[in-house]
Amino acid sequence: MAKIILTGDRPTGKLHVGHYVGSLKRRVELQNAGEFDKIFIMIADAQALTDNAENPEKSQAECDRSGT
Repeated sequence: MAKIILTGDRPTGKLHVGHYVGSLKRRVELQNAGEFDKIFIMIADAQALTDNAENPEKSQAECDRSGT
């Protein structure tokens, strides 16, 4: 059976040291360890971007918050 990781973050603003210490550093370690067949990392609020086609201002606000 394949070993798979699915993890994500909810965009809460610009990246800072807390993100690095809290999750990003560990994800890079897991990615480079070679222990997993697949690793999926997502922006957990991406659905908010696609659900607001009728309200582009809200979508842009989400993009601004996620740093994209």
